[in-house]
Amino acid sequence: MANKVEPAPGWPKIKGEYMVGDPKSCVVVATLGSHLDEKKLIEAGAGMAGICKTENIGIEKMVANIIANPNIRFLILCGAEVTGHLTGDAIVNLYKNGVKNNRIVGAKGAIPYVQNLPEKAIERFRKQVELIEMIGVEDLSAITAKIKECISKDPGAFPEPPMIVEIKEEAKEEIAEGEVFPVPGEIANIESWVRDIELKVKEVALLNKFSAGLYAGRFQGFWIGLTLAMLVLGIMMWRAGI
Repeated sequence: MANKVEPAPGWPKIKGEYMVGDPKSCVVVATLGSHLDEKKLIEAGAGMAGICKTENIGIEKMVANIIANPNIRFLILCGAEVTGHLTGDAIVNLYKNGVKNNRIVGAKGAIPYVQNLPEKAIERFRKQVELIEMIGVEDLSAITAKIKECISKDPGAFPEPPMIVEIKEEAKEEIAEGEVFPVPGEIANIESWVRDIELKVKEVALLNKFSAGLYAGRFQGFWIGLTLAMLVLGIMMWRAGI
């Protein structure tokens, strides 16, 4: 029988839209943007199942709950990808590439920044679990079959104690569907993006101005050339007595 340990006291402490099953289970399921039947996923053996909509605070909460329970060794990503946020893509890239300057390397979502997870927490997540990619799959029979497959090859608890990470409660995950509050620390990043955008806008404006000037120069050149041609023709006709 696989070795099991006690998760962090009060696990899971991080609030979210999920259902909790057996804390000794080796697998959790993130359904991304799909509201699937969580009860059936729990009955199949998942220790936790629920949505994960945002590519920043949503991922932070999920990771924090996983590393606080060494029994979790598999993370199944399934359900529909979240439009704009591309949360599934962000999780995959976090797992494969880690982060640089708080940004998930290779992630394509709107704001793939994790501010509340120290590097050691991210590395613990990448070592502790095996990621099962089923993004786009909403078939419960396929997902429950994968849960049971993971349980059948449970390697036992990760050989390190639970890791506790505090996620700041003032960081709101969502205001409305598809709209996100920046978590603390992202303001500087957003300001940097704004400066980059302003610079690009100025470059485009300068290019447009140059193009307009070039067009105007060509237009003026045409009329000057035509005027000179007519003047020369007039002189020739005058000399010829026409």
